[in-house]
Amino acid sequence: MIKIMLVDDHDIVRTGIRLILEQMAGVEIIAECADGHQAVLKAKDLKPDVVFMDVNMPGLSGLEATRRITEYSTDIRVIILTIHAENPFPKQLLDAGATGYLTKGCGADELGAALNKVYAGGRYIGTDIAQLMALSMLPGGDGGTPFDQLTNREMEVMMMIVQGKKAKEIGHILNINDKTVATYKYRVLEKLGIQNEVHLTRLAIRHGIVEGKELTL
Repeated sequence: MIKIMLVDDHDIVRTGIRLILEQMAGVEIIAECADGHQAVLKAKDLKPDVVFMDVNMPGLSGLEATRRITEYSTDIRVIILTIHAENPFPKQLLDAGATGYLTKGCGADELGAALNKVYAGGRYIGTDIAQLMALSMLPGGDGGTPFDQLTNREMEVMMMIVQGKKAKEIGHILNINDKTVATYKYRVLEKLGIQNEVHLTRLAIRHGIVEGKELTL
């Protein structure tokens, strides 16, 4: 029996995934979570075999939650299930320890194939994502986004900044002090060649890192 935990901040999405998975033999949904922090705690307590993880969630994102869960136990396999197909997310999340990556547009058959392969100890990258990653590596291909150059921790801090979180709150979530948060923020702005949080938010929206309407200055 494959023990599965679902992590997504939208109830309707978790319900849809659950309905698909429950049609498969040998599968048991042992927990559902609406944010990354709760996912980390439940993963340590319940020790699921496979976690289906969203990326953009309030509080601790899927990126940091994936890193913490896989650092805690390499026996817990994480499959990212998100709307984000393009860089920098696939590389960032695979580097953070995910062993599967699918978009929410995948079919039930592919969801099952990813589950079985990851549970057996392999890796599974959705066809659409694999094609985009391969094309970005070709000469003259799409080099990705400016966010590709950020480290996992810089990416996590950046995502919280554009969500409107202050340094103290970010530090509390990531277990680092305010000064360290400020250092990461400085590195992010410097690497991206921008001056402030407004420009950062505009750039993140433009590249699909976060949802929202283009801001005007």
